Amino acid sequence: MGTLSGRTPLLNRHRERAELDGLLGDVRSGRGRALVLRGEAGVGKSALLRHTVGRAADMRVVRTVGAESEMELAFAGLHLLLAPLLDRIETLPGPQRDALTVAFGLRKGDAPDRFMIGLAVLTLLAEAAEERAMLCVVDDAQWLDQSSAQVLAFVARRLLAEPVGLIFAAREPGRHFHGLVDLEVRGLAKQDAHALLRSVVRFPLDERIKDRILAETNGNPLALLELPRGLSPAQLAGGFGLVKAQAVPARVEESFRRRLAALPAETRSLMLVAAVEPTGDPVLIRRAAGRLGVSDSAGEPAEADGLLEIGAWLRFRHPLVRSAVYSAASSAERRAAHGALAAATDPTSDPERRAWHRAHAALEPDESVAGELELLAGRAQVRGGIAAAAAFLRRATELTPDPVRRGGRALAAAQTAFDAGAPDQALELLVSAERDPLTELQSGRVVWLRAQIIFARKRGGEALRPLLEAAGRLAHVDAGQAREAYIDAMGSAVFAGRLGQPGLLRTVAEAARTAPAGPLPARPADALLDGLVARFAEGFGEAAPRLKRVLRVFRQEARRNPDDNMRWLWLTYLVAADMWDDQTLHELAEYAVQAAREIGALHFLPQALTYRAAVHVYAGQFDAAATVVEESDAILEVTGNSYFGFASNLLRGWRGGPEAPAQLEAAAEWASSWGEGRAISACQYMSALAYNAFGRYKDALDYAERAWGHDDLGVTGFASVELIEAAAYGKSPEAATAALRQLEERATASGTDWALGLLARSKALLSDGQAADLLYREAIERLQRSRAAVYLARTHLVYGEWLRREKRRLDAREHLRTAHEMLRRFGATAFADRAQRELLATGETVRKRTAGTPGGGLTPQEEQIARLARTGLSNPEIGAQLFLSPRTVEYHLSKVFAKLAITSRQQLAEALPDLDHDRA
Repeated sequence: MGTLSGRTPLLNRHRERAELDGLLGDVRSGRGRALVLRGEAGVGKSALLRHTVGRAADMRVVRTVGAESEMELAFAGLHLLLAPLLDRIETLPGPQRDALTVAFGLRKGDAPDRFMIGLAVLTLLAEAAEERAMLCVVDDAQWLDQSSAQVLAFVARRLLAEPVGLIFAAREPGRHFHGLVDLEVRGLAKQDAHALLRSVVRFPLDERIKDRILAETNGNPLALLELPRGLSPAQLAGGFGLVKAQAVPARVEESFRRRLAALPAETRSLMLVAAVEPTGDPVLIRRAAGRLGVSDSAGEPAEADGLLEIGAWLRFRHPLVRSAVYSAASSAERRAAHGALAAATDPTSDPERRAWHRAHAALEPDESVAGELELLAGRAQVRGGIAAAAAFLRRATELTPDPVRRGGRALAAAQTAFDAGAPDQALELLVSAERDPLTELQSGRVVWLRAQIIFARKRGGEALRPLLEAAGRLAHVDAGQAREAYIDAMGSAVFAGRLGQPGLLRTVAEAARTAPAGPLPARPADALLDGLVARFAEGFGEAAPRLKRVLRVFRQEARRNPDDNMRWLWLTYLVAADMWDDQTLHELAEYAVQAAREIGALHFLPQALTYRAAVHVYAGQFDAAATVVEESDAILEVTGNSYFGFASNLLRGWRGGPEAPAQLEAAAEWASSWGEGRAISACQYMSALAYNAFGRYKDALDYAERAWGHDDLGVTGFASVELIEAAAYGKSPEAATAALRQLEERATASGTDWALGLLARSKALLSDGQAADLLYREAIERLQRSRAAVYLARTHLVYGEWLRREKRRLDAREHLRTAHEMLRRFGATAFADRAQRELLATGETVRKRTAGTPGGGLTPQEEQIARLARTGLSNPEIGAQLFLSPRTVEYHLSKVFAKLAITSRQQLAEALPDLDHDRA
């Protein structure tokens, strides 16, 4: 019979081998590539990897295998992959070196930036590849720990000009690998499957039995090789030895279990220790096995049978062998293996792994083990993020004997699981917590966290009642937490908007007035609650001074205290938008994304990314916004939390494609089904924006009026701008009277250049003669000092249109040309077309952009790199900012130079003058 390492399973794999050989060719020529091999267990992925490694004899190859038992240990897979390169860590730039050494537990330090770890890995691979092309191979990638998967996917997406290849093999790739080029590995064709079956069954086989084997294995090579093993000719001939109604991997595992049963007991013990310690370190594995009375030669029978490879590393010949070994062992045997490994693992250099093995070795609740896991949860979070801490706390809960402590740990684990983006797990832990005695404070926190999970999944008013209940309970025992629960309740009412009962926001604000005084010193959250209460109980003008102080405090604290920024961004961002405070919008979103990435807060990151995308839209960076939205959506698919459609809809409205109105109408219907009244208003204001771009002012006025009438936080002000433009252009200026009055009151109270610029623009639209001219000029001057580039461009547009109507054709051309260029560069198609029509009406000839036009033909990333290079930054400095390798930066700059027909960085300032207008 054939062996697992034989060549037979690669029969007729021409398509797969051609793709893999192409990857090797690209890497040899200096172009980095990544590929995901996808297919069921045993279909031949591992054989293809071995084939590829064999064809890469001229390259340096590093490899690792994901292990189900290590999925909770942060960076375990990445550490194994990079083990041969760790001697190069000291050559990395300081921040990258520090991030990677902390992640690997080689030194203590603050939680490293996850992107910085990714950049460190990219730099490490790129520098090693300068000497010799690199091939990185990851088998069983579906079992990589989350931290390793995230970093390796980050690296895979940034391979371009480095001679590095990265191949993942996975049964079903996880979310981190979505979007990478993948290749499905299917079963063998019928003819090849016949040939492979004949190679292992050397006696006549009934055609019906043969057809059954071929049909049920679906051409899976490993199944065809392994299923006949251990069965007699009589069992095979009659079909009696075949397992019925089992999936192919289960059948193959059963075949391996039959082979394992024939091995000596001490060999099986050694293999079990290796199965639960996937580092493959033979010294550690033998040391642990020795504690079970296993001899050094115990692995020889498994090696001879083709199940185990023993060399510098100890490896199973196929991942299913590991699964078979673990599933064939009894619970007592597994605990003994974990216990031996815990005793053999150095508690100083690898305390997390030792504690993890101790936890799995425990037969019953054990406070010493539970306490150690709880203590190490903080260290695990520093290294691997919140998900790693949640795993440690969950296991600590399971091992806690004292009911009082167990309830508290279950609550802490639930909070951490929720923060890590695992709401279902958090709810299970809350149920566990409620089975044990809880204090009044803990009971209040259980109600509060359950309400927060409801709100995260459906942001309408459904969570409002339990949030108010939690606030009421907590008010008796913890003033600070009670006030925070009231803020959550205010937020729930804000999102419910028009779909809540009439006067809901004022009612909740009045309830929140009863909250106890906050702790001293006062916290940013306390100021936020007071500001929101004033906003909805007293009105915008009276609340504005308080809200300005709130935003100032959160800006100051954003870097020093990122937890507060993350915790309250969903409201502080809306307050900043309500106040047209563009600088605060920019800083809060930027710092929140950075902090969420650093600690792996997946429940929060999509929200931060959504707001960051909106900041990109206001700055005219539509492509960057779209990229950020895609990342947010991909994370939400996994966590199951409710969809953040705000930035996507904002982008649709500003881009102005013909499908935008229908898409925004559908989004409004979706918001209604989720109970989000505020989102309905946002969609209506964005529809008004799109219709203004199309010049359909009657429709724009209709949607703007529907959006404007509900005083939704962060929406009403923007709706008023669209309403006034639509009314002015639709010859219905009287319809804008109330909106202009409100806008003047609020913009004056805000006092930002963005707010006052929009006010001057709106007044100009409803004015004539010199007054209008002065107002347009004031609007442009103020908006030039803001980050709201899209509104600046639109102000040039309406001023140019007014100038043309005033017969000032030359002046009109100047502003219309500026508007057209800006809007076209942003990607605001409908507004750019409107500007073009106006330009043509002045007699101007509008040229199409060419590569020779400043900025023409550059991708968003090339433009970004060109901008940074123009400031004098070196390639490594640019790479550090954009998380690219210096070689990739060099590659992009060469394309920039070619497109702009220049030969040096010194020429960038002249070649890209239009970039001087960018603020973000």
